[in-house]
Amino acid sequence: MTVTALAGIVMIGIIFVTLAVGFPIGLSIGLGSAAGMVIIMPQMSSMMVSAQKMFQSVNSFSLLAIPFFVLAGNLMNFGGIARRLVGCAQLVAHRLPGSLAQTNIVANMLFGAMSGSGVAAAVAMGGILGPLEKEEGYSDEYIAVCNIASGPTGMMIPPSNIMIVYSTVAGSVSIAALFMAGYIPGILWGLGCMVVAGVMAHRRGYISKGHYTFKFVMKTLWEGIPSLLMIVIVIGGILGGIFTATEGSAIAVAYALILGFIYRNITIRDLPRILFDSVKTTAVIEYLVCVSGIMGYIMTYTKIPALVANAILGVTNSAVVILLIMNIILLIVGCFMDPTPAVLIFTPIFLPIVQTWGMHPVHFGLMMVMNLCVGTLTPPVGAILFAGCRTHNVKIEQIIKMLLPFFAVIFVTLMLITYVPALSMFIPEALGLV
Repeated sequence: MTVTALAGIVMIGIIFVTLAVGFPIGLSIGLGSAAGMVIIMPQMSSMMVSAQKMFQSVNSFSLLAIPFFVLAGNLMNFGGIARRLVGCAQLVAHRLPGSLAQTNIVANMLFGAMSGSGVAAAVAMGGILGPLEKEEGYSDEYIAVCNIASGPTGMMIPPSNIMIVYSTVAGSVSIAALFMAGYIPGILWGLGCMVVAGVMAHRRGYISKGHYTFKFVMKTLWEGIPSLLMIVIVIGGILGGIFTATEGSAIAVAYALILGFIYRNITIRDLPRILFDSVKTTAVIEYLVCVSGIMGYIMTYTKIPALVANAILGVTNSAVVILLIMNIILLIVGCFMDPTPAVLIFTPIFLPIVQTWGMHPVHFGLMMVMNLCVGTLTPPVGAILFAGCRTHNVKIEQIIKMLLPFFAVIFVTLMLITYVPALSMFIPEALGLV
């Protein structure tokens, strides 16, 4: 056995063993990468190269957008924006069966798009709409599944932190193109959830009774438009070339902070807590990017991506079958791993394979992100699943059966995104971003 092969085996072995016994994903990657680095070069050299790769991996202007978007999301949570977005969502969904649950789904799409966090969207919207839905006679299980299933839509609809991470790992992939590519897949996911929620509501007799006056509609729009304008300002500015995605994230922070002060939901005393929460989230993401820099170097040195590519291509030459295999692998990985480390690990492995037959990195990025978003709904990791269950005070075993129709619709959407490139590429191509 060669030294390079031994280094690859040791690295992968340590990562999987430590994950199996319950180590945090960042620590597992760090320990495995450090062990692999020691094998392929002397100890002192390995330490210096590791430090260099860690620094290089986070020395990216694009990654500066992540802490700003995280902070903007936290400011929106505190700043009363979520409640105003619920009002706008009600205007869209109030005539549909299960109108409050439909409002929850639309609100998750809107708030998740602004905050970039599916967990934040599910918790915020569940906390606001859950009590109202119970007053209308909706069951706890129905409320929970509608909220949970639609939670990840905001991770697809821009701005999205996971797409920024993918852009950095994939190399020279336009963040603006990725952002624009996420709209149709994210909206399709949300619409699919609305259809399932509507059928369930019709069968349970959750029929809308609401009728809104013109005065109420105008008042709701007046309160909600300033919040919705943030998406227009940030995304429009990026597309118009007025500022970069990183600069747009800073503008999102300033806008959310100003709105929070105007709405009087944020005070100076709240800022330390908001900043601390943002720092914790950012630190986790940046640390994962750091250790993945070492892992990426070892994977390149040991030619692991090439070996995996040869193994997959050895099974079949059909692009259809290979994409299906990748989807299955990513869906399984998503059950056990958060999206960020999964993107960092599997992008360098899978992206070169799909590029051999001309699949665009933007299209592949959307396919990968959507697969990993599904993982946030599945145990044992399932961050949105567990957060939603806690928010609505239900047990996982109570809602798994009800989630199955949502999973079916989401899977169909995933297959469409995988095999119909136009769904991802239409908007970026129309805007001249690719």
